[in-house]
Amino acid sequence: MPATLRLLRIRNLALVESLDWELSSGFSVVTGETGTGKSVILGALKLILGERADKSLIRTGADQCTIEAVFALDEAADIDRLLDEQGVNQCDEGQLLIKRTLSASGSARQFINGSLTTLAVLKQVGDGLVDLHGPHDHQSLLSTEHQLALIDAFVGHRQLIDKYRESFRAVHELRKSQAELLAQTTDQNLDLWRHQLKELEAADIKTGEIQTLQARYTVGANSRRLLEAANAALQQLCGAEDSIFNQLAEIARQLREIVRLDPSATELTSAHESAAVELEELERSIRDYESRVEIDPEELRQLESRLNLLQSLQRKHQRDEEGLLVLMNELRGRLDQIGRRDEIIAEIEMLLNRETAILAGIGAELTRSRKLTAESLSKSILVHLKDLGFNQAAFNIQFNPLDEPRGTGCETVEFLFAANAGEPLKPLRAVASSGEISRVMLAVKTVLAKQDLVGLLVFDEIDANVGGEIAHSIGAQMHSLGQSHQIVTITHMPQVACAANRHFTVTKVVSGGRTKTLLFEVQGESRVEEIARMLGGKTKSALEHARELLKQNNPQAQEMNL
Repeated sequence: MPATLRLLRIRNLALVESLDWELSSGFSVVTGETGTGKSVILGALKLILGERADKSLIRTGADQCTIEAVFALDEAADIDRLLDEQGVNQCDEGQLLIKRTLSASGSARQFINGSLTTLAVLKQVGDGLVDLHGPHDHQSLLSTEHQLALIDAFVGHRQLIDKYRESFRAVHELRKSQAELLAQTTDQNLDLWRHQLKELEAADIKTGEIQTLQARYTVGANSRRLLEAANAALQQLCGAEDSIFNQLAEIARQLREIVRLDPSATELTSAHESAAVELEELERSIRDYESRVEIDPEELRQLESRLNLLQSLQRKHQRDEEGLLVLMNELRGRLDQIGRRDEIIAEIEMLLNRETAILAGIGAELTRSRKLTAESLSKSILVHLKDLGFNQAAFNIQFNPLDEPRGTGCETVEFLFAANAGEPLKPLRAVASSGEISRVMLAVKTVLAKQDLVGLLVFDEIDANVGGEIAHSIGAQMHSLGQSHQIVTITHMPQVACAANRHFTVTKVVSGGRTKTLLFEVQGESRVEEIARMLGGKTKSALEHARELLKQNNPQAQEMNL
């Protein structure tokens, strides 16, 4: 079972002050007298699934209402992928937590797994969790896209669908490449790209050149100050009367006197000689630097001109030096491609023709498979429709070919239905009665039970305006469907209520001058009494009739000790 609702918690919603509804797999039914608040519970579920809220729903006297739901997922990979794309926390150990709050000020907030999210994301998640079937509810069966998905699920040709989609993507990418190539070959673009490439090639940019030029220009622009500083250093070193070299000579004389008197001090003279050599090397380096620093004014002007050119190109193209080199190669590639435009377009055209033919072949195979499936699917659905009271009904699946293939195939489908003999088949979405749509959905869901990916089906008074025999069939099909899905049904028909695995009753009580809606599970004799109430009263005959209905309609009757 893909997903099941384990808990629905409601606080301060309309007549509900506090309600915790724990559910399980299988078929659960909700009953109660008209006006007790069954619709409030269903409304809470709709809010969890992304329906817009109104502050008038808040219980009188409360600051806000809160609805929380806990879903158990057999496989969370797909929904986790969706949540991750939307920046929402993923499910923890297959558990999905949804919460909505609505304040008296009108502000509403929604959370998935503790992450604040948008109503659109909540609805997207909810559509994959629950199918609601009742007046004005979102009914996925009315969507032609969903109808097509149901056919594909029934036939199970997953590999063929994947093959078609892969071919469709190939055709799409080729058409995209073709359009892009044609769009970028205007004369204006060609002239601009040629001019830009000519300009960049003429500049003859070298990697690291700008940094080298800037360093050389800085030196040249400050050559006078640099030369003055170098000359002053030389004067201090060897030009002045009290220069360092003259002082070194006097130091040498003093050290020789020390060594004459103390021969063990020769290391002093050695150190002096080393210092003298270092200073002589320093003098040569300074004089060499002077020769390099002095720059010709014309050379300085050329440096400045070159820098201005390269920096203007950087500003013009909004790229650094390396980016200019990359742009030059890009322009060469574009112009080369355009130079080969006719050749490339011809290649794409050839590939496109081939892939289009492949797509058409796979699409035709997919269509044949779907039509074969549709025929048997229609017959199976019609059998179940007759069990549900549509003795003269007609059901068919219409295929409408498309002018251009889509990602889903070469056709759309439409479920056609006529409830009575002599009536024309019409699209299911054009059927006026929500009760009829719900029963058709029940028939479809029963046939597709093993393939359906939506785990929770909620039916609101699907049995309206039907007799006891049909209600018995509805209950039996729901019980059967409950083996693969979680079914929640609101009903007034005892035959449907008897078939459920679990039975919940909604009542109204007055406490402290305030009316409250309560929900509780009925079992054993309490369930018999509720069925009797639905039959018209709690007389002895009604109670016996209720017991008999439970025994007739529920395989678990023996376990109920009725």
